[in-house]
Amino acid sequence: MIKLLHLSDIHLGSGFTHGYLNPETGLNTRFEDFVKALSLCVDRAIADRVDLVLFGGDAFPDATPPPRVQEAFASQFRRLADAHIPMVLLVGNHDQHAQGQGGDSLCIYRTLGVPGVVVGDRLATHRIATASGEVQVITLPWITRSTLLTRAETEDLSVSAINDLLIDRLRVALEGEIRALESDLPTVLLGHLMADTAQFGAERFLAAGKGFTVPLALLARSCFDYVALGHVHRHQVLCDAPLVVYPGSIERVDFSEEKEEKGFVRVDLERGQAEMRFCALPVRPFHTIRLDVSEAEEPRQELLAAIAHTPIDDAVVRLIFQLQSHQMEHIDLTQLQAALQAAHTYSIYPELTSQLARPRLPELGSSNGLDPLEALDAYLKNTPHLADLSADMRAAAAALLTPDMAVDWETESEIRQDLAEEAIATAQLRLL
Repeated sequence: MIKLLHLSDIHLGSGFTHGYLNPETGLNTRFEDFVKALSLCVDRAIADRVDLVLFGGDAFPDATPPPRVQEAFASQFRRLADAHIPMVLLVGNHDQHAQGQGGDSLCIYRTLGVPGVVVGDRLATHRIATASGEVQVITLPWITRSTLLTRAETEDLSVSAINDLLIDRLRVALEGEIRALESDLPTVLLGHLMADTAQFGAERFLAAGKGFTVPLALLARSCFDYVALGHVHRHQVLCDAPLVVYPGSIERVDFSEEKEEKGFVRVDLERGQAEMRFCALPVRPFHTIRLDVSEAEEPRQELLAAIAHTPIDDAVVRLIFQLQSHQMEHIDLTQLQAALQAAHTYSIYPELTSQLARPRLPELGSSNGLDPLEALDAYLKNTPHLADLSADMRAAAAALLTPDMAVDWETESEIRQDLAEEAIATAQLRLL
């Protein structure tokens, strides 16, 4: 029985916008989160004395990570080498330079010939000796059109025709590797790709237009005992016989992965059989607080109550709420910030709802005889904290108050009131 640890999509160096500078280390706290998650994977590999670690690609956000990020990645995988655990590092789409040309971020490990490290930068079969016996691994890195096709071959072809041709070329190339396999050795296909039955996460947008979808039927072959995939950040099992598995990413990159568990997969492998279990990691939680207070009599209290009922401690939090412009004066930004202090980081996104049916502000009513610009000037005069914006606000309001506006659903005076109030509300939102 050969024990495997399968992880993927480390993206070390991502997510900085959701962190802050740790004064004790000088590092971004989200960078530290990603390093911690990778360290826990390595801890488990060493503690379980696994025979082989399979990395499914996307070590970094791009092919040119800063030296400090490269060092953090290398130091963790050096621990595996020191423990005499071999590893296969597959090249993903984020590890490649533009269009797959000019090398990749993992090529240094191949160049240096680090003991026990196989870099999967091309479709090839690798026979790897482990403490529990030999295993053969077919590496299938991220494939682009230029990898399998020439420009002349794709001229005048539709996108669907090009994709069909790519699949045909890949099928032939993969069949060549399969026919050269040793029939009595356990076999793993390690690929960084989009399978056609996968439930995509953030990566479907990050890689849009840069690759193609691979049919599951091309992967779920009886010659493979385990198919280890990377690229899709959501953990999922696509097939049971053989096991075709995405372990998912090891940390949350952004809010699109808010509800996804993160972790790695432990596999017990032998010829003709594989058993797996997903191992969740204790990663940083993400929470969205979303509510509509546009009809609330006490919008501030509803916002504070929603925050109080959300487990925000040490989490990355965003507060999104809808309100009407006349409610802005009831929102105390300082109170919201104080209520969110327990979060790791937080962001506040107020959104104005439609202004068509809201109550009038009495100070802008037609009975007082004020011109809309005069009403705006009166407001600005009594709102010192808007002084820096006052000129821009008045210019924007004047531009909006054009005499040739079409009026077929409301009186002109009401439209002018709407515009003046809208300018005030927009300025308040900018301050938030």
